Amino acid sequence: MFHRKIQLIFVVLLAVFISSCSENDTDNTAAHYDKIIRSGIIHDGLGSPAIEGDVAINDDRIIAVGDLQNATADEEIDATGLVVSPGFINVLSWSVDSLIHDGRSMSELKQGVTLEVFGEGTSMGPYTEELKEYEEANQGDIKFDITWTTLGEYLTFLENKGISPNVASFVGATTVRKHEIGYENRLPTPEETRRMQQLVIDAMNEGALGVGSSLIYAPASYSDTNELIALNKAASVCGGSYISHLRSEGNQFEEAVDELITIAREANLPAEIYHLKAAGKDNYHKMDLVIDRIEKMRAEGLDIRANMYSYTAGSTGLDAMIPPWIQEGGIDGWIKNMQDPEQRAKALEEMQMDDAGWENLGRGSGYENVITVGYKNPELRHLTGKTLLEIAEMRGTTPEETAMDLVAEDGSRVGTIYFMMSEENIRKKLQLPWVSFGSDATSQAPEGVFLNSSTHPRAYGNFSRVLGKYVRDEKVLTLSDAIRRMTSLPATNLKLKDRGVLAPGYFADLAIFDPQEIADVATFEEPHQYAVGMVHVFVNGIQALKDGEHTGNFSGRFVKRAGYENQCSINDLNL
Repeated sequence: MFHRKIQLIFVVLLAVFISSCSENDTDNTAAHYDKIIRSGIIHDGLGSPAIEGDVAINDDRIIAVGDLQNATADEEIDATGLVVSPGFINVLSWSVDSLIHDGRSMSELKQGVTLEVFGEGTSMGPYTEELKEYEEANQGDIKFDITWTTLGEYLTFLENKGISPNVASFVGATTVRKHEIGYENRLPTPEETRRMQQLVIDAMNEGALGVGSSLIYAPASYSDTNELIALNKAASVCGGSYISHLRSEGNQFEEAVDELITIAREANLPAEIYHLKAAGKDNYHKMDLVIDRIEKMRAEGLDIRANMYSYTAGSTGLDAMIPPWIQEGGIDGWIKNMQDPEQRAKALEEMQMDDAGWENLGRGSGYENVITVGYKNPELRHLTGKTLLEIAEMRGTTPEETAMDLVAEDGSRVGTIYFMMSEENIRKKLQLPWVSFGSDATSQAPEGVFLNSSTHPRAYGNFSRVLGKYVRDEKVLTLSDAIRRMTSLPATNLKLKDRGVLAPGYFADLAIFDPQEIADVATFEEPHQYAVGMVHVFVNGIQALKDGEHTGNFSGRFVKRAGYENQCSINDLNL
């Protein structure tokens, strides 16, 4: 009995000693680190109240957070008066080309973005040789050889090339469709569907996040709900999610949301709505109906969520106001079809209808609210910044004819801004706890080829606009909640391990900014202007931005979905 008492006392004392050591390790009162960020206003990304303290980094990880006044480091950064938060996650980035040209990602980096997520409908793989040739032939000002085949190979290519931000991607439903069917306006055969599912599984085994769709654009618009369910069943057995530009954000908005819910339920996976919006004045009231519908589904246990950008205008192409059926065959087939008198006449008739059964952003916005901003043809660039109505009046044609003519003359969809949303709905979305943020834009810089075209100011200001205008100035949401929805919320939704939280053991992706200065500067008239207020940015423990300037370090990585190592198989599908 005596020995057992001694043994028990020893165990208790050992536990106390270990606990004491652990507390000392946590306090880190005399430890030495690679880097310490000193005296910052720390927001952990979980929505917790801010604390004043220090953050210690070793290699690519956060090691300690709190009072580290007695600790030392090889490098110390004074963050007095600055917010220290996890780096921001851009859930919808189009930087797939721009990062090849300029790995700095300056317009995003100067907002604190440390992870860019791709895959809205199209992705940079999987490719056939024919698709590679098509993509290379239709590149804009940024030219590059497509040396990869799969999506994972592309993301690895970026990492090896050297980029500032981390990157991740969904596999595009449009891309796997083009891989098997090309640009044909038809449904896949059972054999083609099976091969498309295998392509999804291959991408998931490389680390893809799930399946992304963009259903107002050809050839994605040729898909039906069953095709999308089939692809998402493949993503589901691999632990992925579905994310979609809905089939309609206007006249059929509610029905399009119901389609997404059906896909999520039938494929048994979470689903997210890209850039949640009610487009066109006649549809503004539908936002409340859709929010209620989503919250009902969430209450029933179905994981439905959304992301947004913080502007009342969207940006896409003239293809979003031209019938999808006439776009069959890719850009060359599309232009040829528009030259056929019968098809052209039918298209013009539909474009002038209030509801022709497809998404017409031009009609919904009003042609005086449609601005062209991106041309491939240098001879058309003098039209940049003009409304479609102005260009039509200059040419003496209707806006509908002008839109088709511009596509044919430019050999592209022509980059276009549509003013189509209400400020009231922006504020409603900003207060929804299940909405994260995506720029729906490319990372750019006010120099070189980027100046050949105008752009949407969201490329330079989406995240800073939320933190400045809507948090600090107008108090539509709190700083802690805004940061949570830029960090831990998307990291959790997308199953990104050890990302999005400022805590020991997590990757050291940090955004350090002045809460009194953070703001967007870019405007629709002069969009190529950096946001202000972001002071330092770290990516995987390496400083990419110092005192607002790029350091020349490129530490971005290909970030893969947690659990991708547990390789899935098409045999896991219950077909």
